[in-house]
Amino acid sequence: MRLPDPIGVYAILDAGTMPPDDLPAAAATMAAAGIRVFQVRAKALPGGALLRLVAAVRAALGPDPVLLVNARVDVAALAPCDGVHLGDGDLPVADARRILGPGAIVGFSTHAPDEAAAAHGADYVGFGPVFATATKTTGRPTLGPDGLRRACAGTTVPVVAIGGIGIPQVGAMRRAGASGVAMIAALLVPGRVAETAAAAVAAFAGAGGDA
Repeated sequence: MRLPDPIGVYAILDAGTMPPDDLPAAAATMAAAGIRVFQVRAKALPGGALLRLVAAVRAALGPDPVLLVNARVDVAALAPCDGVHLGDGDLPVADARRILGPGAIVGFSTHAPDEAAAAHGADYVGFGPVFATATKTTGRPTLGPDGLRRACAGTTVPVVAIGGIGIPQVGAMRRAGASGVAMIAALLVPGRVAETAAAAVAAFAGAGGDA
């Protein structure tokens, strides 16, 4: 499994934003709207429950979209998924690759342009927070579109913008050089997932990329 080029809208299925039982159906709805990359993030779930959630999301998505697990390399090794997204407090990229094998997709979070340039071995880097976000307390300063632009210019690895990005900001992220735009709260709106996913995909495509 390889990442699409460009990555496009990158849906983070956050169990703290939407109940875990609702995430598989939401993922299927987003995939029908054209989203091709998904990450399951469930910080409060124990390993067994997270493994079952990832399997349920994969069953809902089918085999084609990219499906990643946040942080938990052990779960990613057992789950029907394509890899893992790591934060700077998780296992190093090289260690995750040793566990998951050379074919796994490994992403890595960065928080400054020079960190993005130095993220050796990752298939893509997450860069943020671009804007202030209520879905994760980072304690880090926002980096803005200018910081994103510098990060994208300083690395050959695809960059995924993250942090407080709503549909109105998607185009600016793409124009700043981001290959992907990670979204959580702007997508996981109860009763409006189909609408928000379609709008996000259209905004990305309208800024010069495909979905």
